[in-house]
Parts: sequence; C-alpha cells; structure tokens
Amino acid sequence: MDTSFVKTAPIQQLLDRVAGIGAEGGNDRLKAIVREIVEQLMETIVRHDITEDELWTAVNYLQNGAQEFGLLMPGIGLEHFVDLYLDAKDEEAGRTGGTPRTIEGPLYVEGAPLVDSGANLTDDADDTDTLYMSGRVMGPDGEPVKGAILHVWHANSKGFYSHFDPTGEQTSYNNRRRLQLPDDGSYSFQSKMPSGYSVPPGGASDVLMSALGRHGNRPAHVHFFVEAPGYRRLTTQINFGDDPFAADDFAFGTREGLLPVPNRQGDTAQIGFDFVLQRADDSEEEALSARKRLAIA
Repeated sequence: MDTSFVKTAPIQQLLDRVAGIGAEGGNDRLKAIVREIVEQLMETIVRHDITEDELWTAVNYLQNGAQEFGLLMPGIGLEHFVDLYLDAKDEEAGRTGGTPRTIEGPLYVEGAPLVDSGANLTDDADDTDTLYMSGRVMGPDGEPVKGAILHVWHANSKGFYSHFDPTGEQTSYNNRRRLQLPDDGSYSFQSKMPSGYSVPPGGASDVLMSALGRHGNRPAHVHFFVEAPGYRRLTTQINFGDDPFAADDFAFGTREGLLPVPNRQGDTAQIGFDFVLQRADDSEEEALSARKRLAIA
C-alpha cells in the first residue's frame, strides 16, 4: 500500500476531526500545524509499513524517555536545525554578521550569581587545569557594548553540571555565573577546565544513538548567553578545537567560528574570544526565548 491511502476521504475526514477543523473556538494556526504533523506521521506509517507493535514500542520509548527530551532535541538535529533556519531567515532579511548562534542545550539554570567581570566561576575543588578566558563584547561596527551581561555555564572535569550532577557532589551554581561587564565591553573569568561527556548510559538518548549507529559524545565546551540593551540576545557556545569530538559532536553544536584552541601551558589554558552582537529591532529580540529552564527555589 502506498501513501495515497492517507489522501482518501475517510482519513482526510479523520484528520479534520483530530485537528478540530470546523469546530468553534481553538487556535487556527495550531489546528493547521497539528493536522499537518499527524498527517505526516500517518504517511510515515504507511510508507514504511510500520507494525502495530513497532508503533507502540515507539510510544513506550517516548514515554519512558520524556526526561531526556532536552538531550534528544539536539541529538536528532532539531535544535541545530532551528539555528540554521534562523540563520537563513536572517540572511533573507539582510541581517548578517555577528558571532554565530548555536544550541543552548538543556542544562542552563536560572538565577546564577550576578558578579563583576573577572570572577572565578568554580567553587568546588577540581583537580584539573585552570581555564582563563577573556575578550570583548562588541556591536556590529566594533563599538563596545554597554550594559552587557554575559551568562556562562559549563561542566566540571568529570563532565557533570551543577544541579544535574548524578553524584550530588557539586555546590549550587558551581561553574555558573552571570558577569556584569564594564562599559568598554571587556570580560574575563577563570574556572576549572570542563571535560566533554556522553549522554547517560542506557538512557533514551543512548538507546537511540546506538540504534542509529551513532555515539552520544560531546566535546569540552563552554555555554554563553549574551544580553545587552539595544542588541539581540545571543545564545552560543565554544567547543574546544583540540578535543577529539570537536568535529563530531553528537549534539551538532560545533560551528565555524566557535572552535578556539586553548593555549595550554603547564596547568593553565587560555582562550581569547570576542562576541559580536547584532542590533535589536525591538525589545523582544533582547530577551531569552520562552524555553522552560530550571529555576532553583
């Protein structure tokens, strides 16, 4: 049987009812989106002759793996696709330049301490090298950005993030800060070098990656939000260019221009990196997205 079955009158009528087409009330945009998604799922079932057992195995997988949806989104490329789509829309509108955006990932925590630039992000003992990072936050014409706040977060040397550490050993907001930058847009901070990591063994992401013949490893990296009045909020991260997974990130977070190689000397490593922001057309572009993020009471 081919996918023309989905175009038959009974199935099309079913889709209309599923999406509430013709029903009073509801959101017309949502109705159209739901109808299209369900129709495409039906076509996939027919095209690949998916069995009832296979369908419910998939449902069980999604139910059991719901807690890892934040990892599955980058793992299946959807979070990176959104970045590429936004880039294409910007280019179409003539908005080019600036530091590349890339995925946020699921491990940001709201309310990290707001401190002056130059702070130490690491509160816990960690037997690894010290990272020193510095640079500037600039506008599209190279002007210093005033009033900028640089959000920084990364893993420890075991590849664990505070508030998500399965060992429970890290203190609150370890390796997490919001840096208030001076008017010249300069920033600096130090911390203990993060390590790359893999998705949780045996978890939903690991199961899917194994089934696809892929790995679930990320290179060592540091996450950033950059926000400032009058400029578009930037979500980005740097992947360490000398990490073995820098060119094969399971989450597709590696992008050209975001791969600095640390200058490693003895027990220290230094990275110089400048952020270039685009100007905002309205206040909505200055704000973080509506994504749900962990907040600590």
